[in-house]
Amino acid sequence: MLLFHDVVVALSRARAALTHSGEPNGVVVLGATGSVGASTLNVIRRHADRFRPLVLTANRNWRALDKLADHWSPEYVVLASRQPPDFAPRWHGEWRFGPHALVEAAAHDSADVIVNAVVGVAGLEATISAVESGKRLALANKESLVAGGSLVVEAARRGGGEILPVDSEHSAIHQCLAGTPASNVARITLTASGGALRDRSGQDLLEATAIEALAHPTWDMGQKVTVDSATLANKALEVIEAHWLFELEYDRITAVVHPTSIVHSIVEFRDGSAIAQMSRPSMEIPVLWALSCPARLDDRRDALGFDPLTDGPLEFLPIRRDDFPLFGIGVAAGRTGGELPAAFNAANEVAAARFLAGDLRFGDLRAVVEGTVERFGSRAPASVADVREIDSRARRAARGIADSRAKNI
Repeated sequence: MLLFHDVVVALSRARAALTHSGEPNGVVVLGATGSVGASTLNVIRRHADRFRPLVLTANRNWRALDKLADHWSPEYVVLASRQPPDFAPRWHGEWRFGPHALVEAAAHDSADVIVNAVVGVAGLEATISAVESGKRLALANKESLVAGGSLVVEAARRGGGEILPVDSEHSAIHQCLAGTPASNVARITLTASGGALRDRSGQDLLEATAIEALAHPTWDMGQKVTVDSATLANKALEVIEAHWLFELEYDRITAVVHPTSIVHSIVEFRDGSAIAQMSRPSMEIPVLWALSCPARLDDRRDALGFDPLTDGPLEFLPIRRDDFPLFGIGVAAGRTGGELPAAFNAANEVAAARFLAGDLRFGDLRAVVEGTVERFGSRAPASVADVREIDSRARRAARGIADSRAKNI
């Protein structure tokens, strides 16, 4: 785990392990067919002298995975679901199937970096496998830390693995810290774009549709995370993630709306100074940092191009908690701990899926998530099996509430 007290050692190890020596570093891409997977492969394509994909995985989309395998020729590919009945791939290399194969890929002996871009709590076991095996983990699967943060931390300490976050906000914090110990940090501020619905309020917001929520003004992301951006549930998940990544109490983690998505996070130090990280909104920037840290590779196609005389001023606004209640519900769940973070994550996934399906209005999401979280207690999960059990119970509860709300549409 890349914790404050480990950061100098980790950076030294990274310099030794990832220094360019003629052979490209092997990368396992879990969730290669998703948006973060695509960003990762774009980075690898531009830096083929530095990185090569060893293993590519997908959940069910074997056709998209087949095309990627045909292009990249990895050692093997993994479909985390069962072999489908219509399976007829063009690529005739090795195919592996099932969740166990995904977990094995996360501990690949020859891998220098594991990119976990799996969506949802399904990525938890792969996260644990990677850090327990002493790997560098480029983590886009924030649900691993939200639902099973203590389990991930314990596994990383056992195995010596390190985590470099791929979320733009947490990557920004990591870059700003540069080995600074936790005792020097007064607080960190995560920025939120505010999503597609940030200028709406009242009944107009309550009646917003999924199509409207998906029209993100600054980021190009998958549907679920775009909805989470619109509800600000994503920012709550990121606050919980930051708590585990950087070993900070919740009182030292804040969030604000920053509509232009230029400043990704701010770290304020106890001497009164602050450092902010700025870049254009592109997932390829944090991906490149996670793959190459501590090196800064030439990748100026993603240059910010920010002119303070013409592109400013930089605007920051408070989060309107009454209009976007999922943020407060999620942060409160993180503070309480126990079963609540995993329950919040599961309920939010159900609510977002039903919203995307047209079964729920924006105004229904609070009832689904809050009504689910209220049913859970403070007993912390002690194993992956515990997390799965909490996740399963929360999904059943959330579906029941969603069904009752859907009947009123």
